[in-house]
Amino acid sequence: MEHGTQKILGFPAPPEKGMPELLSLSGIGGVMELVGGLLIVFDFLTRPVAFLLAGEMAVAYWMFHAPRSLYPVLNGGDASILYCFVFLLIFFAEPGAWSVDGSRGDRRPI
Repeated sequence: MEHGTQKILGFPAPPEKGMPELLSLSGIGGVMELVGGLLIVFDFLTRPVAFLLAGEMAVAYWMFHAPRSLYPVLNGGDASILYCFVFLLIFFAEPGAWSVDGSRGDRRPI
């Protein structure tokens, strides 16, 4: 969520390359990170949001990091890979008992 606030709101500090256009690839990614992060924090629509964010992180790695080098340590993409797999874990795990999805009885497989 913090990466989304940085890209969209310029908080806590604006990106080094400046604020992206809202309909650019980076702007759409920022909206996904901000809104998706909020939804995951409140445990609402967690599984579909986590699936979309995992895809976003995979795209971020292959489009922006992998062209520099295949190795994540060298291309700075280790956080993208980590978030991708964490979001996949959230996608495959059931919602918790205290979640909004869990309280609605939304435990059906997707």
